[in-house]
Amino acid sequence: MDEFVAQAREWLAGVAEPRTASAWGEGSDSVAVFENWTEEQERAETDRIRAYERDKFDAGWGALTWPAALGGRDLPMSYALAFRREEETFDVPRRTELFSVTQQLIAPTIATWGTEEQKDTYLRAMLRTDILACQLFSETEAGSDLAAVRTRAVQKDDGWVINGHKVWTSGARVSDLGVAVCRTDPQAPKHAGLTVFLVPMDAPGVTIRPIRQMTGGASFNEVYLEDVVVSDAMRLGPVGQGWKVALTVLAAERLDSGLLGLGNADRAVELARNRPQPLTGLERDAVGDLVARSFVQRLTSMRVAAALVAGADPGPEASIGKLLATDTMARTSEVVRLLLGSELIVDSGAWGTWAWTEHVLGAPGYRIAGGTDEIQHNIIAERVMGLPKEPRP
Repeated sequence: MDEFVAQAREWLAGVAEPRTASAWGEGSDSVAVFENWTEEQERAETDRIRAYERDKFDAGWGALTWPAALGGRDLPMSYALAFRREEETFDVPRRTELFSVTQQLIAPTIATWGTEEQKDTYLRAMLRTDILACQLFSETEAGSDLAAVRTRAVQKDDGWVINGHKVWTSGARVSDLGVAVCRTDPQAPKHAGLTVFLVPMDAPGVTIRPIRQMTGGASFNEVYLEDVVVSDAMRLGPVGQGWKVALTVLAAERLDSGLLGLGNADRAVELARNRPQPLTGLERDAVGDLVARSFVQRLTSMRVAAALVAGADPGPEASIGKLLATDTMARTSEVVRLLLGSELIVDSGAWGTWAWTEHVLGAPGYRIAGGTDEIQHNIIAERVMGLPKEPRP
């Protein structure tokens, strides 16, 4: 491992400068939860990240746990985590959610459920980020109940015709593929009548409309599917088994959310240290509570990582980590509101004040993203505590 880490550090030093912490009041004060890019900015940033990811892959550092046939090195998860720790110390492009979705959610799902042709076509390309893929899961009518989706896929000749509407899709404007959960048998029980398809995002009938958020940005999109024709070769998994395929994606999504919000929590603590006036007792209590809860979140994430390194399924701990992450974000907002008061809502031009509106307005979104808090509570109650499942009609 020591030799591996030294080699990783040497490669990183050849492509990026070491990351140095800026003094308080210097550099960017952005604490945005969701980026506020225009489509042009999103494409430019995606291209910049993709260039680095391709260099990393070609140098043998991009798919460490995957088989050599796919450009990987077939190493244990502990090596991937070690590389990630080293990578965080260098000023490399920070991946947007789309890259995590492609490489850590959708590629493993194709490896599990895909045909040999799909694996040959997509796996290496996704790991190298030649192809980027988004999730076409959520719908306005379905709420948190993914199995209640209404987007229909009807078999016709040797293909399928898809009609429906998806929402909250991150990265849709710059994605090559969308992984769509569709209803193929409206007469079957809702969990049994689903099938998953790989949909080219430039296919005729696909329309992408950005959703304007209250922060002013448009990180998410609506995707309309109107008579979109895909061949049966684009079906991912058996007909009617879409719920199981979707669960494979969702399980990986929860694993990736345990460290969310910690960077901004640390920044809020620094804000407390750099206030011009002494903290009140109430403010000290709030900051101390945030520090303690941040440590709990980090420890929970370490438990998940330890399970992965040991080759075990972390199971419900991942859902606990997601809940801790959204709680950390909410408490960060509370601390910032206490510390800044009216400075939070008036753009005075002062560094590290007005910028916090991006966090305060964006943080509630993560109580919905990646599985709502209510869904995570149900998983913990049923799978950890052994409580009876909710009645299902």
